[in-house]
Amino acid sequence: MLLNKSYIFIALLGISAQVSAESLRDPTLPGKGYSGAGAVSQNQHQALILNSIVSSGNTAYAVINNKIVSVGDSIQGVKVVRITPASVSLSDGRKLAVFQAIIER
Repeated sequence: MLLNKSYIFIALLGISAQVSAESLRDPTLPGKGYSGAGAVSQNQHQALILNSIVSSGNTAYAVINNKIVSVGDSIQGVKVVRITPASVSLSDGRKLAVFQAIIER
């Protein structure tokens, strides 16, 4: 009889531990009311990363934020003004440069 009560107690203890674990909040998640989507998209909107530059004859293409653009194209509302073998000039005055170790030998 005592043995059966022990099994029941252990079973109940296991069930209560499982219920408690399911009701716990993940501490790595942001708290309630956090609107992370706006903050992330705003940062992504301003960050332009030059991935590569490819030229073929008189035509040059740049890959910015994994999108292929050429002179005159716009990305995130900014127009591409000039593409050289080492950099891309934008209409807002920014100049995106290729990592120097890649273009120098």
